[in-house]
Amino acid sequence: MKLRKLSSAVAVLASGALVLTACAPDAGNGDGDNGNGGDNGGAEDPITAEGQQYTVEPEDTGKVTLEDDWETLDDEISVSLGDTEFTSYNGETPETYNVYNSTVVNHLFGGFGYWGTDNVWYADEDFGSYEVIEEDPWTVEYTINDEVTWSDGTPVTVADYVLDWARQNPAFTDEDDSPLFNSVSHTYGEYVTEGPQGDPEGKTFTIEFTESFADWEILVSEAHPAHVVAEQSGMELDELVDAVREEDMDTLTEAAEFWNEGDWFTNPGELPDEELIPSSGPYVLDNWQAGESITLSANPDYWGTPAGTERLVFRFVDDGAHVQALENGDLNVVRPQATVDTRGQLERLEGQFVMHEGEAATWEHLDYNFADSSVFSDSPDLREAFAMCVPRQQIVDNLIVPVNPDATVLNAREVLTFEEHYDDIVSESYDGRYDDVDVDGARDIVEAEGAEGTEIRIGYQAPNPRRTDIVAEIKASCDEAGFEIIDDGADDFFAPGGAQETGDFEIALFAWAGSGQIVSGRNIYSTDLPQNYGEYSSETVDDLWNQVAASEDEAEQQELVTQIEQELWEDLHGIPLFVHPQLSGSDSSIYNVRDTASQDQITWNAEQWQRVE
Repeated sequence: MKLRKLSSAVAVLASGALVLTACAPDAGNGDGDNGNGGDNGGAEDPITAEGQQYTVEPEDTGKVTLEDDWETLDDEISVSLGDTEFTSYNGETPETYNVYNSTVVNHLFGGFGYWGTDNVWYADEDFGSYEVIEEDPWTVEYTINDEVTWSDGTPVTVADYVLDWARQNPAFTDEDDSPLFNSVSHTYGEYVTEGPQGDPEGKTFTIEFTESFADWEILVSEAHPAHVVAEQSGMELDELVDAVREEDMDTLTEAAEFWNEGDWFTNPGELPDEELIPSSGPYVLDNWQAGESITLSANPDYWGTPAGTERLVFRFVDDGAHVQALENGDLNVVRPQATVDTRGQLERLEGQFVMHEGEAATWEHLDYNFADSSVFSDSPDLREAFAMCVPRQQIVDNLIVPVNPDATVLNAREVLTFEEHYDDIVSESYDGRYDDVDVDGARDIVEAEGAEGTEIRIGYQAPNPRRTDIVAEIKASCDEAGFEIIDDGADDFFAPGGAQETGDFEIALFAWAGSGQIVSGRNIYSTDLPQNYGEYSSETVDDLWNQVAASEDEAEQQELVTQIEQELWEDLHGIPLFVHPQLSGSDSSIYNVRDTASQDQITWNAEQWQRVE
């Protein structure tokens, strides 16, 4: 059994694999052929796409090996995942790690692996290789291929991976004992306490784990340019490496300041200077028009297979306008929110355009705020009353079933409705107590607590018509129970300094987008970890996640996840709602477009897209 995690551990997903992301658009998972009616060599792409064309037929759910004569076409392909603005070249802080930012910066960094369309991890042998050289202690050797360089000509070396480890090390703290680096994940530093060993100027390094770690294979993938951080911190590269290895916090403070708030972070529309944002991937950042688009251009000095198209333009377009823009030719690939209207619009375009459809590795949920300022912080009774009045089945029936007739209410967090063992885990962890709405019972609790008229602000990233409808459904029910539900959607809910980061909400409505990692949820539910935005804390859950992380036995992992689900239901950490349906569209002249169930989104292989007339 493989438990697929849909949140990050980014927690993990630490380094290179995508981590958790909120506000995710739909992703998909399901079974289907390769979209043109043929067999794809036994692979089971989770998204169907009738009529999709390929320059090279996929043989599995990973990226294809392109022909030797593959070259960059002087062309432009426009894609939109929504209207959320690009944030930063550094997408590895809690404030910048989200789907919209990650789907851009993923094309700027090479790494040791990537997620396939079905959440299976593939090693990227073009970038390098890794192997276990000792099992006790668990030791892994990594080798970066000789030709791998940054776009400014600087080789990608061990030094980059020393910095990557340092920024994820929770032992590196300031004078207030807070992590020195504002990193979305600290998992790497927790399980590898000595850091990468090897010549900083070389291409080979080893890491030694202090204990078993279920997701060891995905812990190390991509890295940011250490030479840029060193220069911007007023030191030589070898000084930065020495400071990391000698745990010199005073010297590292300047490096951390640049990492946390330096010139990688700019105002919308203002790209950092070119020398500050080199790329080790197939594209480089080119042009940013605030509120309009960000353009990637093919990396002219890329060490690997060249990008298929010279310019890849991410346009910030409201998803309600996606299909019309696709039909007009203003967009070539779109990922709108999956609604019954969207389905009808895409079906109407059959022939000239391709509809990619499936079920997402993304799930919608309501999270309580446990911070001291929240009415729910020390009141399990009010948490229960709210759960009793949320009309989950009605929400699914009214908003999801019209798009996916097989949709059901989601009753777990760490395994989704379409995944193996979902029924087994739910049957042991959830007794169905919140299946049916009980407004009368909820009202009795609210009155007993003297909480009539208590305002419950439900925050979410706006505009989002489906979430607006969800809040309306909840308001119609929970206001009858004595609460006063406030639609508190905001266009900066996920932005740095926004309501999610500051905890300015009673309930947060959003989605976690997933990957195939085992320990993904640890970063969400464990005490004080970066993506635990609601400040939930349980010693039992913390301990169970530590056991999951240390286990390599699938049966044991399933039992531990079952116990975690039991605890999360008992404490009412939050309320799962549904798995996202997924719909995307692409111009049929764009070859090699393949949607994915993972949080990498439809642009996961965009460097292989080409327009074929």
